[in-house]
Amino acid sequence: MSATPHNSATRRLCSALTAVLSLLAAVLLCTPTASARTEAVPAATLTEVTGFGTNPSNLQMYLYVPADVSPHPAVVVAVHYCTGSGPAMYSGTEWARLADTHGFVVIYPSVTRASKCFDVSSPQALKRGGGSDPVGIKSMIDWTVRTYSADTARIYATGNSSGAMMTNVLLGDYPDVFAAGAAFAGVPFGCFATTDGSEWNSACAGGTIIRTPQEWGNLVRAAYPGWTGPRPRMQVWHGTEDDVLRYPNFGEEIKQWTNVLGVGQTPAATDSPVSGWTRTRYGATGDRAPVEAVSLRGVGHNAYGAGMAARALTFFGLDGGGSVPQPEPGACKVTVTTNAWNTGLTASVTVTNTGTSTINGWRLAFTLPGGQTITGGWGATYAPSSGAVTATNVSYNGTIAPNMSVGIGYQANHGGDSAAPSGFTLNGKACAAG
Repeated sequence: MSATPHNSATRRLCSALTAVLSLLAAVLLCTPTASARTEAVPAATLTEVTGFGTNPSNLQMYLYVPADVSPHPAVVVAVHYCTGSGPAMYSGTEWARLADTHGFVVIYPSVTRASKCFDVSSPQALKRGGGSDPVGIKSMIDWTVRTYSADTARIYATGNSSGAMMTNVLLGDYPDVFAAGAAFAGVPFGCFATTDGSEWNSACAGGTIIRTPQEWGNLVRAAYPGWTGPRPRMQVWHGTEDDVLRYPNFGEEIKQWTNVLGVGQTPAATDSPVSGWTRTRYGATGDRAPVEAVSLRGVGHNAYGAGMAARALTFFGLDGGGSVPQPEPGACKVTVTTNAWNTGLTASVTVTNTGTSTINGWRLAFTLPGGQTITGGWGATYAPSSGAVTATNVSYNGTIAPNMSVGIGYQANHGGDSAAPSGFTLNGKACAAG
């Protein structure tokens, strides 16, 4: 019996539906479910990541992924200072802006213990896999490598103060993980070691622990006794007037890392890239020497300033060239008037849009002289309170029309240097001085 047109159409429809369902089933079977893969975080925003792995000291992990992240990105671990946090390191330094330009990922570890200082003192911290903060940070790196197929040959650490000390510790504990580090106002690996549970070592902070290069190098090698492979390069920065982690620690760091990397203590090159800076390079003369050291004349403990992250980036080799990137010139002008007294000052800052386009939303970055700390402000929010500061517009003044200005200001304490700030950039572009 022949099929009716109705039956024939029905069979064709059923066949088509069967094919579609089969194709859909195949797609579902070939696509990993959310539970079978690590979920990436939203791009171009600071995001907290939880459940990233072994974390014996309960650190928090914050991550910044630029919108145009590279296919196999480099990773920079940016470690905060005592009393700081991952979000403060994000807002107060240039690393996120540099990530936007160069496509790498930034991890911002954050301490939860009361002191807000990283553990660089305990026996657990000074041994590979021993426990405490370094283990948690290593878990953050592993999570990021898995999630973004990051380049394991391009992982770097940097930090200031407590973060600089942790940079030294990370490179000692995990020489197989890091390619290089940049430590701003830190101390050598093992210098802060204690055995009584204390986080503070007064002798080290005071710069009175002096060892031979071999003795310093042995401390690093003892953190991972079986390691015979290459060691990460190291860049160290220190202010000559540092009254928290005294300047002799700078020379001891140089001793340590030249010994670890097997290069002589006589500089291969010495120059002054910026007035007041003395830069020495050991083992080679180029931007990526095994050890690079920058001494900052007249600078206190707040050694990290505008433009320094870009120089660390050059040392890491992540800027795509051998020269130090400078802020792109912008259509803005900044005028500052200060009024100082014995230990305090006020600063009135005028920001002028000298371009032809309206600015909608602004962030003004600048560097305070050493010893100055902002105690209050108006017309903007300020973070952090010292060193490399970023002022962000408030709700009523975020728009600056062409040839118009906005006025902001702050009150600060000072230790004798009441000079105006310097190095102004508006939304990442350099401003002319008024």
